[in-house]
Amino acid sequence: MAKFEIIVGSVLGATEYVADAVQEVLSDRQHSSNIHLTPELANLDEEATWIICSSTHGAGDLPDNIQPFANELTAKHFPKTKFIIIGLGDSSYDTFCYGAIQLETSMKNAGATLLLPAIHIDVLNHPIPENAAVDYLNTYFNNPDLNG
Repeated sequence: MAKFEIIVGSVLGATEYVADAVQEVLSDRQHSSNIHLTPELANLDEEATWIICSSTHGAGDLPDNIQPFANELTAKHFPKTKFIIIGLGDSSYDTFCYGAIQLETSMKNAGATLLLPAIHIDVLNHPIPENAAVDYLNTYFNNPDLNG
């Protein structure tokens, strides 16, 4: 049984639905997980796998609830942390999934290891983004080369 921290950046709530669906997949596979709607580094297990789910709003900005977390990342180092990025966005904007891209860059700069190429879910093509997120996460669990 592995431990996961699900870190959520959400404005309108779709990312929270994605986090709930991700947690259900983890639970079905007998893994433990915590959802963090107001993520703080002090409350996260650095040795767990972090699943960062974030939307983008405005001109490529992070949601307000995850901004303090993103700011904290710039001053930390997480060599033991593995992570997965699930971004939600609208491809009609030139800043499509820029929030998720920012978080991925910050995590890599902090020394964390990205386990899978990030998924950027276009809500124009996936009106129920949690389905795309579940399919993406299942690629991780169904590939022994990825999850050891």
